Amino acid sequence: MTGTTAPPRKRDRTHWLYIAVIVAVIAGVLVGEFAPATGKSVAELGTIFVSLIKMMISPVIFCTIVLGIGSVRAASRIGKVGGLAIGYFLLMSTVALGIGLVVGNLLQPGSGLNIAEHAKDVAKYQKQAETAGGTWQFIEGIVPTSLLSSLTAGSVLQTLFVALLVGFGIQAMGATGAPLLRGVELVQKLVFRILTMILWLAPIGAFGAMANVVATTGLDAVKQLALLMVAFYLTCLVFVFGVLGVLMRAASGVSIFKLVRYLAREYLLIFSTSSSESALPLLIAKMEHLGVERTTVGIVVPTGYSFNLDGTAIYLTMASLFIADAMGKPMSVGEQLGLLVFMIVASKGAAGVTGAGLATLAGGLQSHRPDLISGVGLIVGIDRFMSEARAITNFSGNAVATVLIGTWTRTIDAARVRAVLDRELPFDPATMVDDHGPAPEKDLVPA
Repeated sequence: MTGTTAPPRKRDRTHWLYIAVIVAVIAGVLVGEFAPATGKSVAELGTIFVSLIKMMISPVIFCTIVLGIGSVRAASRIGKVGGLAIGYFLLMSTVALGIGLVVGNLLQPGSGLNIAEHAKDVAKYQKQAETAGGTWQFIEGIVPTSLLSSLTAGSVLQTLFVALLVGFGIQAMGATGAPLLRGVELVQKLVFRILTMILWLAPIGAFGAMANVVATTGLDAVKQLALLMVAFYLTCLVFVFGVLGVLMRAASGVSIFKLVRYLAREYLLIFSTSSSESALPLLIAKMEHLGVERTTVGIVVPTGYSFNLDGTAIYLTMASLFIADAMGKPMSVGEQLGLLVFMIVASKGAAGVTGAGLATLAGGLQSHRPDLISGVGLIVGIDRFMSEARAITNFSGNAVATVLIGTWTRTIDAARVRAVLDRELPFDPATMVDDHGPAPEKDLVPA
């Protein structure tokens, strides 16, 4: 028999990583409950791991957007994708905020609670809210002090802004910009190579994070406010499977259950680290593997991480009503509608605020109902447990948005989507570092 045979592919051993994460989470809960001193002492393990992941976010977003924009000749198609994405994000955030208001009014989980015990905890979040600034400060913060500082400041919005400028600049250069595009592609492979090494530390980070939160809050503190937690988790499930799932099935013919199964490992990573950012690079790679064009993925996913925070939106309205009821100062319908409008804007900056959910909640109440600001301390004890649902819902919203925008702009391969979700074309993590994603697409002629 003549001819050469292809070298055997390396076996995918990442399933051992996620098994280790599950074991680490269980171990963290046990250590936090039965050895709280030890649980608190390993808190930095979780912090360091999340910091390592966040260290890679700006390079990943920069490379993804530049490659997505620079590889397409027609700027009008990029504008169409971006405009459609922003419009969709605003609509879904409003829907999520509205659902939070409805559930909060129906259940009223804050009625009859005493908030005095945790009132002192609000000081640091109130300070963050005061320094976050208003709308103009938020817009001003999008522009970095220098071109390169956007990659080091840790601001997603600044990275987005500079990446857009560089992407359109390379696109305008035409063939002359091809070497630059190839250079960015090589940098992207390097970034993903580093990221795959960092991900193997996930079990250590998950153990430290879970051990600390259980040791700090205790399971009894969680039980005390269980109704709010259960209501929030159920609301997120209804939103993901009821709202997003139905919309995606109607518009794209894609099953939300198959998509969730396809992203199962990413959900586990998010749950163990309480950060949707930890799965951002993997979401980009998997959406490209799914059959969505690089341009669409490069615009929708990074932008969605700043503007499509459905889980955070639900949290903001439910938590606001919870605090108002717990303080005996329930909001009128008019006040709730005013809060809804304010939170539509406030939620867009959640990804760029330290402390994200709590700090943004404090900022919203400080501006809208300052008499309720001291009540933020009530949910400090369980916010860490609620943040998993926020992160998972945010992640789900961006995955669904990518499929929907791809469908509406005809930048998705429906046959490949079916094959991937039916497990006929399994995702190979090696493509992230060896040959990440499909080749840059050319301009498509709409059918």
